[in-house]
Amino acid sequence: MRNATALFRWAAPMIAVGILVGGCGQLPTTRTADGGAPPAGGLHGQAVPAPAGAPGKPMAAGSAGSGKLPLPAAPETMPAGTVIRNPANGRKEVVVQDIARTAVLIGDSQSEPDDSWPRRALAGLGYAVHFCGRGGTGFVASNGTTGNYIDALQRGDWLLPYGAPPLVVIAGGGNDASRGATDQQITANAERLIASVRQRYPGAKMAMVGTLARGAANGGGRRTEVDALLGEVAARHAIAFVGVGDWLTRYNLTGFMADDVHMGPGGHAALGSLLGRRLDELGFRSPGA
Repeated sequence: MRNATALFRWAAPMIAVGILVGGCGQLPTTRTADGGAPPAGGLHGQAVPAPAGAPGKPMAAGSAGSGKLPLPAAPETMPAGTVIRNPANGRKEVVVQDIARTAVLIGDSQSEPDDSWPRRALAGLGYAVHFCGRGGTGFVASNGTTGNYIDALQRGDWLLPYGAPPLVVIAGGGNDASRGATDQQITANAERLIASVRQRYPGAKMAMVGTLARGAANGGGRRTEVDALLGEVAARHAIAFVGVGDWLTRYNLTGFMADDVHMGPGGHAALGSLLGRRLDELGFRSPGA
């Protein structure tokens, strides 16, 4: 008994030290967070920071199925720009300032500039715009560091916003047209992207904007063909579509172009007004506008 008592006196402080070391640890100071498994009280449990990863590097792709994912609410205590792993699908996403009036815009170099015509159109309808995409990409086309739309989404080359935006707009097709992507390739990847977006944001409205071009009778060529193809894809999936495959000549905008396919400042302003008016007619004005 005397030996047992002495053993207890020696072991007790060691147990206390073990509890202290095992129960506490330093968290990284990066502005990222990992939701982990949903806590019993919902998705607003304590978040554990995790590294964000480098652009172009593979990340958790999450489920690729067609089932709807539960919609988490953006953690209001986290500042805009915080990267968080969505516990519903395992993908990293980014917190935006006002998700309730944010439109997600997936696109290429037509959409990428801050003053681009798709961004202007959405801003004019009362939305803050969260852009996902890069110049040189498309439904099939990649630019070497950023994958095509669906691959970039699944790899984490760019991040969707965390929460439930009211609108998602998919635009593009020009790079697919110039690089020889087939109708079958474009259709297959467009449908994969639509399925993934609908899975992630089941409550959001969706719209597609086609491929800006001169029109079939004015040298639109493959760009106009891709525009028409995307219209067919959108129709099959009951998605509102704005065809722009003849807008350059229909609205006499070729004089506002910076090069063969991109617009200068005046062209962005004119096209932004035209697209905004069309989206407004289709019922896409922000409820809070």
